[in-house]
Amino acid sequence: MQIKDVLLAPGNGAFFYDDQAAIRSGATQDGFRYVGEPVTPGFTSIRIPASSLSIGIVLSDETVVWGDMMNVQYSGAGGRDPLFDANRISVFTSRVVAPRLFDIDVSRFRASCAKVFEPVENLRLPLAVEYGVSQALLRAAAHLQRKTMAEIICAEFDLPLPTCRVPIYCQSGDAREINVDKMILKGVDVLPHGLINSRHKFGVEGQTFMEFVKWVATRTRQIGRPGYHPVLHFDVYGWIGQEIGLEPQRIADFICKVADAVPDFTINIESPADFGSTQAQIENYAKIVSILENRSSSARIVVDERCNTLEDIRLFADAKATHLVQIKTPDVGSIADIARAVLLCKENEVGAYVGGSCTETELSAQASVHVSVATQADMMLAKPGMGVDEAFSIVGNEQNRLLAMMNRRRAQDEHIG
Repeated sequence: MQIKDVLLAPGNGAFFYDDQAAIRSGATQDGFRYVGEPVTPGFTSIRIPASSLSIGIVLSDETVVWGDMMNVQYSGAGGRDPLFDANRISVFTSRVVAPRLFDIDVSRFRASCAKVFEPVENLRLPLAVEYGVSQALLRAAAHLQRKTMAEIICAEFDLPLPTCRVPIYCQSGDAREINVDKMILKGVDVLPHGLINSRHKFGVEGQTFMEFVKWVATRTRQIGRPGYHPVLHFDVYGWIGQEIGLEPQRIADFICKVADAVPDFTINIESPADFGSTQAQIENYAKIVSILENRSSSARIVVDERCNTLEDIRLFADAKATHLVQIKTPDVGSIADIARAVLLCKENEVGAYVGGSCTETELSAQASVHVSVATQADMMLAKPGMGVDEAFSIVGNEQNRLLAMMNRRRAQDEHIG
């Protein structure tokens, strides 16, 4: 079946694009906005409403399948693509991508991605384009083959049909205490993120952060159901390194101190420091990981900044420079590469966390569920948005529906066999 037409529709991301460099430099908050001048190129203010661009592929039977393009919250930081410009991306998609779509066999997902995403003058397509278009291509293949998106991925990568759910991780945004309570009451698998993205939230020598970690553990015991024991995962946006220095030994010492403060919990520390480049990040994270493992610490390091594309993920995994990789979906690009990234992590015995951004949409979140379940990632982010309720329901419900369909398919296969 061929593609008859390509539609483009402007849309909204579920949160905002933020200038991370300006926030790190001390921008203050006035209500929900940040006060001060932007630093990162492309930003006209420190906080900008997130935009997206939907691409609709019209198949020959008049079915329209959609995918959504966007960038992550902290665009232009840590080696990422620049701030999303829907107008520029729309022109690029119309001129470069759309003509390619009319010349593919849309039933073959990986082959379609390879052909549509060929570099232009040795330059890779914008990752937002790869991400959104690949969602639509995956939905097209699923429609044509009368299968779920997860089944298409399983078939394309020679994977067994999944049987297990993937643990879900929620993020709190700035409404930390209220959202932590929501997460605990809903029995979220991994929590709370914490949005520790400023000196004020981290505190002198990390004292404010340490008190928050202990409070989350205590609150979990106070209001959680009997037997509830989530993983505690905190994103510190490089503030351990910012506050106490970039010496791996000191960073590892601090992380061990955090883990020792809540000994009954597994602790994930995301982005403990930013060493300025991918290579420096790999070298120093590998040292931190080695120190933690030599001490038999329960703390685990999660890499985000400086680990964006599939090739970046390969470098970190090969070097054992992290315990878990956040596979930040809009930064990786193609859904096919996201699947490859999970499998690559598993081959290297590194945890695979299919993350993403609060700036995403319900469509991209649902596609992420299918690739996470098909590849059996170690955990996945509840998205889009920065609240708990909506994101947890979108991701959790999609996962439960998918597993129900997988169970039915498996029962049919067993009956036929």
